[in-house]
Order: sequence, then C-alpha cells, then structure tokens
Amino acid sequence: METKQVAKLEFAVQLSCESCVRAVRAALEGERGVRSVHIDLSREEVLVETSLNTQEVQALIESTGRRAVLKGVGGAQADLGTAVAMLSGTGRVQGVVRFLQLSQDCCLIDGTIDGLEPGLHGLHVHKLGDLTQDCMSCGEHYNPFGKQHGGPEDTERHVGDLGNILAAADGRATFRLEDSQLKVWDVIGRSMVVDSGEDDLGKGNHSLSSTTGNSGERVACGIIARSAGLFQNPKQICACDGVTLWEERDRPLAGKGRRVTDTPPANL
Repeated sequence: METKQVAKLEFAVQLSCESCVRAVRAALEGERGVRSVHIDLSREEVLVETSLNTQEVQALIESTGRRAVLKGVGGAQADLGTAVAMLSGTGRVQGVVRFLQLSQDCCLIDGTIDGLEPGLHGLHVHKLGDLTQDCMSCGEHYNPFGKQHGGPEDTERHVGDLGNILAAADGRATFRLEDSQLKVWDVIGRSMVVDSGEDDLGKGNHSLSSTTGNSGERVACGIIARSAGLFQNPKQICACDGVTLWEERDRPLAGKGRRVTDTPPANL
C-alpha cells in the first residue's frame, strides 16, 4: 500500500473556551490520516499533522461549528519551500492551489477548484507567469528537459505534467498530489493552468497528445507565488464576521452563492 506524505497545516480557529478545544480535538483525533493535533486556545490556533488535504481537515474542524482559516503549511520535518497560485479564468472557474516541497524528491500539490464541468480536467504548470492575455500568455507546459508530454508517473513527461483532477457533480475538484519531478523553487513565478477536458497523458492518437495531452482549452490560470510557511502568517480571524484577508469564507470560490463583484484575495 502506498504511503502518503505527511504535512503540517496551521489553522486559525474561533476558540473561546476549553469545551471548544475538546470539540475540535474530538473531531480530528482518531480520524484516518490525522497523525497529531496541537491546539493553542490563547492563540486560537490548531496545528494538524496529516496526510489529508487542506479541504478535508478544514471540514473536520468546521463540523464542530467553529470557523477555520488556513494560515500556513509546512513539512513534518523541515520543509524546503511553499508556494500558492490563485486561479481564475473565463466563466466562473476559481481556485487555490498550494505547493509544499517536503524533500528533494517530493512536492505536495494541494488544491480546490470550483466552477468546473463535472469530470476530468488536465492540470499543468506552464512556463511563463504572464497573464497579460489571460491564460493564453502562460506559454507552453514547463518542460526544461525538452521531453514529450506524458503522465505524472511517466519518465518521459514535462516537469509541469500533473495529470488530471476530477470535478464532482457540483463542479468542485479537491485534490492532493505528490510529485517527484516538480520543485517549488523552479516553479515560483511560473503559472498553474487547468484545462477544459481530460488529459490523455500522451497516450492518445491525436496530434496534440505528445505536446498538450489534447486536454482542450485553458479555463483558469494563476501565477505561482511564494507563500507563508508555518507560523509566518500573523493574520487572525476577524471577530465581527470570521473573515481574514488570507482566504475567503462563507461562500464558494465560484458558482451559486457568489456575488459577481466578489474577487479572490491575494495570498501573500
């Protein structure tokens, strides 16, 4: 059985008493994929060591009725870098993708993207961090070694080839990938792109199979920027409405329940 890498996730959580702490601890401890939980009531902080993705851990915390906002990510030991891409595009596709370099040979890619058509969608790192012409100016797949397009498990692949993510019936794709070729320090300043269709991983008969995986149009993209690691983000949940500048709360990234004037905040 494949062993999933463990990361540490730092959440700001609305905690006012010891019963709040007990409720959050009970929701997390014993859950498969959660290795340890540390809760600091005075700082209203929850630190979880886990192989679950950020969305799953946030849902567990919020099942207790407390708001939770992700503040930082890091390795179980010392991590080698973190980055984030805020994705937007034509239509109502919006998302957040985070990168955590755990070792020279393992990069975690954790993301949530809303507003997609149900089904599989190609996910790639592209060469350029240029959004002057929206996603069309991101360049081709990040391919420093001049290889043909392939799947994430293939030796013959672009470094930026991350395969497919699956959007559920509600249009949300939540994923946690582990990649041996991608390095955070190489992709900061480049772009993350999600496509309209399924990537054939270079195994199709189409003329684009060996270059793009024939995964259709680019529906959302974002520049990959350096982000906060553990304990590097001092922002707290606002006492009035539970919202911080770090990440939106109370509504989906796209689709029903989101006002047209809403825009995703920068993850600095």
